[in-house]
Amino acid sequence: MSQTLPDSAASAGAPAASSRRWWTLTTVALAQLMVVLDATVVNIALPAAQADLGFSDGDRQWIITAYSLAFGSLLLLGGRLSDLIGRKRTFIIGLIGFAAASALGGAADSFGTLVAARALQGAFGALLAPTALAVLTTTFTIPKERARAFGVFGAIAGAGGAVGLLLGGVLTEAFDWRWNLYINVVIAAFAVVGAIIFVSSLKRTGPRPKLDIPGTLFVSGALFSLVYGFSNAETDGWDSPLTWGFLAASAVLLVVFVLWQRRAAHPLLPLSIVLDRNRGAAYSSVLIAGAGMFGIFLFVTYYLQASLGYSPIQTGLSFLPMIGMLVLAAQLSTNIFVPRFGPKIMVPFGMLVAMSGMIYLTHLGPDSSYAADILPPLMILGFGMGSIMPASMQTATLGVDRQFAGVASAMVNTSQQVGGSIGTALLNTLAATALTDYVAANLPASPEVVAEAAIHSYSVAYWWGAGFFAFGAVLSALLFRRRGQGLSLSHSAAPAADAAATEPAEPVIAH
Repeated sequence: MSQTLPDSAASAGAPAASSRRWWTLTTVALAQLMVVLDATVVNIALPAAQADLGFSDGDRQWIITAYSLAFGSLLLLGGRLSDLIGRKRTFIIGLIGFAAASALGGAADSFGTLVAARALQGAFGALLAPTALAVLTTTFTIPKERARAFGVFGAIAGAGGAVGLLLGGVLTEAFDWRWNLYINVVIAAFAVVGAIIFVSSLKRTGPRPKLDIPGTLFVSGALFSLVYGFSNAETDGWDSPLTWGFLAASAVLLVVFVLWQRRAAHPLLPLSIVLDRNRGAAYSSVLIAGAGMFGIFLFVTYYLQASLGYSPIQTGLSFLPMIGMLVLAAQLSTNIFVPRFGPKIMVPFGMLVAMSGMIYLTHLGPDSSYAADILPPLMILGFGMGSIMPASMQTATLGVDRQFAGVASAMVNTSQQVGGSIGTALLNTLAATALTDYVAANLPASPEVVAEAAIHSYSVAYWWGAGFFAFGAVLSALLFRRRGQGLSLSHSAAPAADAAATEPAEPVIAH
């Protein structure tokens, strides 16, 4: 389909729709940035918040865990609610709720209030994140426009963590730790105005589908147990009964959920969505990339600050070239390479590039320089992630019935969240074990030995992160269909366009 078709269509009858599509993308991008960066922006503020509110080191983890537990466990529910009550309504509710929870956290005068605010942020984030992607999915049906939009969205999803580190450092040093939460109120205000103007209301005909209450309870419990199990492994270790208890409960609940979905009259997640080979490959790729990415942000941040003595702002600035390379790769991938080669080539390619960047990081030492030793692997990793995320996200929501666009989008966020939880727990545990073993093998434990042990533990984490990406390369190469088999990214907008023309579902573009 040539690019002249939508232009002529616009000139013939709907000139406003074409321009408003891109304002819709801007609005969705703001919301996605707010949700993604909030996973890391608060990390930089934690020491200052702890000193201000006086909570213990043991309690500190709950500022992070409260958000991830609520977010991870409620994502599928949030995605399905956007299908049932309408994208625009859900989107605005999510924005206002997230902003209110952020304001509550910024004004917190106690540890309990801050944890409650973070849990509320996670709950409204679970409503907002899949709805944002669903709006994008149903708005952009022309292949070239869809590719460009998903390039922007995928770049934000991949770079949001690094942006959060930079923004957190700037706000904490220049203002106060509370502004790491207040900033969401500002972002949400602009996004709400954009949503009111550019995202249209749901227009539904026929009976409204019912919410699958048992399925919601099963999968929310399973995701809660999964995220909590891995979070507990990070803090209490893999030998903790609580860790394995929650992981076992998660496995049981997931099995029950799948069995229920096979017989439910109104399934929360139709199994055909995840059993499609291309979409299954896309969800797996997002999960593996999410697990590997934590090896970048978590341990490179530790290394820069603890080993090289960088300030929070310097640490955030160090990631900027990576973000630039990620954005560049995302645009090149979605506009040139994915339409030509398809995800079967581009996603494994991105995995291998990211793997090489991880291996490069294993050579960092106590005297490494930024320009020669840190900048090149970060840029390589940025290019790899920019090749993985947009193609995977676009494929994950491709060809899904419009009435299930929200829950299909939620699976993308769920995959990324679960991948992050797994990656954090596994890599932290492996790094901590490597550090302990190194110190034990090099007694007495002088400050120099401890510093070398820390760098050694980071290197172990990078090697495992490289292993994640290597596994992802093999898996995605095997699972993604060849071009011409099933849905193709360059021609697959037709089903969505046909659905938009024939189904009495919501028109996302405002007229």
